[in-house]
Amino acid sequence: MKEYEQWLAKAKEDFETAKYNLQGSKWEAGIFFLHQAAEKALKSLHIKKQKELIKTHDLVLLARKVRAPKEIIERCKHLTPTYQYTRYPDVVKAEDLEKEAETFLTDAREVLAWVQKEI
Repeated sequence: MKEYEQWLAKAKEDFETAKYNLQGSKWEAGIFFLHQAAEKALKSLHIKKQKELIKTHDLVLLARKVRAPKEIIERCKHLTPTYQYTRYPDVVKAEDLEKEAETFLTDAREVLAWVQKEI
């Protein structure tokens, strides 16, 4: 399996882990894995196109590097802060994450779907 395929497989696995956690009302874990799914998907496409891994958690930067369309970049803008939301207890309350969970899920699903079409 090629490196970009490994990254894409891990992105898909993280997306499934996210859905599992969200179904169990584990909002922080679920949303963290949504971010990871989008991040790894974008990195897989960058690896395929540029033959290099970019070490960043900034989904907008990654999306721009792979020339994602505006809609995907907007979804990445919404998802990028979730990395901090889910890592630090003083940034956002869990109940606020719960309110946004469905939107975050849609964002990650769309990023993953776009990457899969591009690969």
